[in-house]
Amino acid sequence: MCGICGIYDKTGSPVDPILLHRMAAVLGHRGPDGEGKLLDREIGLGHKRLSIIDLAGGSQPIGNEDDRLKIIYNGEIYNYIELRKELEGLRHRFKTASDTEVIVHAYEEWGKACVERFIGMFAFALWDARERELFLARDHLGIKPLYFTQKGERVLFASEIKALLQDPECTREVDLDALAQLLMYRYVPSPRTIFKGIQKLKPGHWMRLSRQGIRVERYWKWIPQVREKINEAELVEEYRTLVEDAIRLQLRSDVSLGLFLSSGVDSGAILAIMSKYLEKPVQTFTIGFQEGEETNEIEDARALSDEFGSEHHFKVLTPKDYINFYESNDYFWTLEEPVGHEQAAAFYFLSRLTCEKVKVALSGQGADEPWAGYSRYLGVKFSKLYSKLPESITSVFSEIIGHIPGRFEKLRRGVRSLGEKNILKRFINIYSIFNPEMQTVLFGGELAEIFKNRNKELQMPIALLQQEVSHLDPVSQMLYIDTRTSLPDDLLMVCDKMSMANSLEVRVPFLDHRLVEFAESLPANLKLKKLRAKHLHKEAIKEWLPLSAIDRKKKGFDMPLGKWLRSHMWSYVHEVLFSPASSVMNYFDLFQLKKILDADRSKRDSYERHIFLLLSFELWHRAFIANK
Repeated sequence: MCGICGIYDKTGSPVDPILLHRMAAVLGHRGPDGEGKLLDREIGLGHKRLSIIDLAGGSQPIGNEDDRLKIIYNGEIYNYIELRKELEGLRHRFKTASDTEVIVHAYEEWGKACVERFIGMFAFALWDARERELFLARDHLGIKPLYFTQKGERVLFASEIKALLQDPECTREVDLDALAQLLMYRYVPSPRTIFKGIQKLKPGHWMRLSRQGIRVERYWKWIPQVREKINEAELVEEYRTLVEDAIRLQLRSDVSLGLFLSSGVDSGAILAIMSKYLEKPVQTFTIGFQEGEETNEIEDARALSDEFGSEHHFKVLTPKDYINFYESNDYFWTLEEPVGHEQAAAFYFLSRLTCEKVKVALSGQGADEPWAGYSRYLGVKFSKLYSKLPESITSVFSEIIGHIPGRFEKLRRGVRSLGEKNILKRFINIYSIFNPEMQTVLFGGELAEIFKNRNKELQMPIALLQQEVSHLDPVSQMLYIDTRTSLPDDLLMVCDKMSMANSLEVRVPFLDHRLVEFAESLPANLKLKKLRAKHLHKEAIKEWLPLSAIDRKKKGFDMPLGKWLRSHMWSYVHEVLFSPASSVMNYFDLFQLKKILDADRSKRDSYERHIFLLLSFELWHRAFIANK
């Protein structure tokens, strides 16, 4: 696990070594164990290393036999041992025992198609000195980030945005379209970022840079087709084998491993398999929250730990921990983009606790999107039935729900989506924290006019994915979309940034792309069976876990956001959003902001997620724009 960066100049002019050094230096937290660079006229590559595999011999850049090819790389190729044996059979000679060198020889043998053979998480840059071409690639599901920007004839890329900002020509401006998408989805969908002119390479894509220009292509072209013959017992065995193999591969490491342990089935199953394959007790880590009795996982996680004999560690977070983190400016300097994901800071504290004991942690993240683990999928399932009811009934129901006071924001959003017959619009209604009407009122003035007729364009990332799977049922469509949008652009991004800020590598076995393809080949009723989420997933792993853990209510490190915002954090939030130095006033209507906060605190309505998103944007703006 590492930090990578680079500069490519299409004109052939030598790159600036001082700029390359600054770009790499700002990524030091991602790789405190070593550094390397390559300067070859129009190309400059920088690398910061976190040593996980081949501690002595894995320094980068790494080349092939004649050093025509050179690579810098962030991630892990879990099937590197099997690929190495195959390549050795094809007469490739290796100088190290690292997975990095396997990528070089795989590219030498199979060209750009090599990425289709990798099981893992990766973002890498490979320079071909003979062809004078640079090849960039990102893993199937976007577990590892890769950002880039084009400045004239130069292209800069890096693991983190702050490295690109070391270039004086990379100006810090808000992309207003991205801001509107942030309010809609709570994150900015690829390929945009909140920074104007800075993009993300999409998951499952590669990019080739040469004198001829830039070429970007999708290599993971998997489009689900539902299996015709279904035998649930056989599918359970097939999936169980895949899960165990994925976890086994991800235990390959030359340093100590641990586990983020929640109270649920996903991390519990990983603990069971880790306990089977590792000789020493597993190091497990959990966090809880002050006043979070309904969502705390500490006791349930401890029970799982006791079941498998792990060495368990936990920490209880307080509102003061959050306020101190926010006030330090470290939060958004680390995260780099605002998200409405209230668990983001929790991942930082969890990673900080974990890195005291291990350098690698496995996580159960990534099983909910392919397997329908969230409550919103139930709404999608029942929307078809609901849409068939007479309008005289649905309109009355919507009117009643719309006027219920208090904490019913999710319910109202769900009801608003249920009545929509157009599937894409139904999805957008479910996703939209600030719906189009709220955005118009919130923006006000010139910005309201700018976005007045742009909803269709802003919905394009979701629309394109929905078109790819329009042959599937609505639940399967939404699972496909979430796995390729909110998962990489929100949850995985947060996990990567917060863990790497603590020089900790996090692995996500349930996002082995073979497992995702398996799940997406099944009919929706094997994922969401009646009211049971993740049905076949749970059936497959239940033999490894105590029955009490199988259908336990999902918690997932949820902080008591509403309680904290209306009590301990109220003064802080109000001061941040309405201070004379506030940036949100340059974008949003002050009167509408006050209405939202007042309605939430008085419990006349529920706007905790809206407030947290606005707070996130303000803190991000202070960290990157106001103080540029």
